[in-house]
Amino acid sequence: MAGMPAVLCTLPLPDPYAERISRAASLRVLGRIPVHAELCAALRADPVDVLCPQLADVVDAEVLDAGLPLLRGVCVYAVGYNNVDVAAATARGIAVGHTPGVLTDATADLTMALMLAAARRIVEGDAAMRAGEFRGWEPGYLLGKELRGALLGIVGFGRIGQAVARRARGFGMRLAAYGHRGVRVPEDLADSVQIFDDLDRLLSESDVVSLHTPLTEQTRHLIGEAALRRMKPTAILINAARGPVVDEPALVRALQEGWIAGCGLDVYEDEPRMAPGLAECRTAVLSPHLGSATVSTRSAMAALTADNALAVLAGRLPVHCVNPEAAEVLR
Repeated sequence: MAGMPAVLCTLPLPDPYAERISRAASLRVLGRIPVHAELCAALRADPVDVLCPQLADVVDAEVLDAGLPLLRGVCVYAVGYNNVDVAAATARGIAVGHTPGVLTDATADLTMALMLAAARRIVEGDAAMRAGEFRGWEPGYLLGKELRGALLGIVGFGRIGQAVARRARGFGMRLAAYGHRGVRVPEDLADSVQIFDDLDRLLSESDVVSLHTPLTEQTRHLIGEAALRRMKPTAILINAARGPVVDEPALVRALQEGWIAGCGLDVYEDEPRMAPGLAECRTAVLSPHLGSATVSTRSAMAALTADNALAVLAGRLPVHCVNPEAAEVLR
C-alpha cells in the first residue's frame, strides 16, 4: 500500500505474525532462504523498513547497506543472532531484535529427550526393530546408562541451561554448571547446582555434558578434540545450542573410536549438512533443529518477532534488542 512502511520476511512466519504486521505495514515474503546476492538485490529493488530473517540468512554489512537508507531494524525469528553483524548494524543505526525466553521450555524438553534417547540407546533399538534384528530379550542386549545419580555438566547456565537443570533434577541427576565465580544461580537451584570454574574438570567428571552456550568467537569449537578426550569413555554429549560450538569432525572421530559413549545433537556445524561419517555413527541421536518446534512456541516466537518489528516501525527499539546503543544513531 502506497505510503505504508514495509517489512520483508524471507520465510513465512506462523500466526499471529502476518495479522499483526499487516495492520501497520505492507508485508512481503520471499518464501525461501535466498542466497546472499539475492537478498541484497531484493532489498535494493524494493526497500523495506524492517527485515525479519531466519538464522540461515546471513545479514552482514553488505546486506545492511543494500537496505539503506530505509532499513531501520533487523528482527530475527530466533533467540540466536550470530547470523547478523551486530556491530555493523549498530554503526548504521539499525536495531537488531531477537526472541529470547519464549522457547526456553521447548528447548529444555528437547534436550531431555536427546539425553534420554542417547542414554537408553533408543535410536539404536528403533533401528534394530525396523531391520528385524531383534531376537528377543537378552540380559546384555543394548545396555544403557541410568540418569539417576549421574552428574550432568551444563555449559551455558542461562535460561535454557537452568530449565534443563530443573528437569534433570526430577530424574535424580546430580547437577554441575561451568561458570566463573559469581555466576547467577536461581534461588530454587542454589542447593542443587555445583559451579565449576574449570571447564576441564567439568568435562572429566560429568556423565552427561549438555551445551547451552551462545555462539561467539570464544565458544566456537569449544568442544574439540582436546575437550572430547577429557570426557569419560562412558559419557554422553548433548548439543541443543549452536552447531559450531562443537568441532563436528572431531566428534565423529570420538564416536567412531570410543572416546565417548554417545551424543545427542539438535544443531550442526554446517546446517543442514552433517560432517562425513556422523550419520553412520550408531550411538549418535540426531534431530533436525527441533528445539523450538512446538506449535505454541513457534507461535510465541512469531508474536515476539512482530512486536519487535512494530516497535521499530513506531520509532522505538525492539522489545528485545541486542544493540540498544543503535538508538544513538537511529535516523
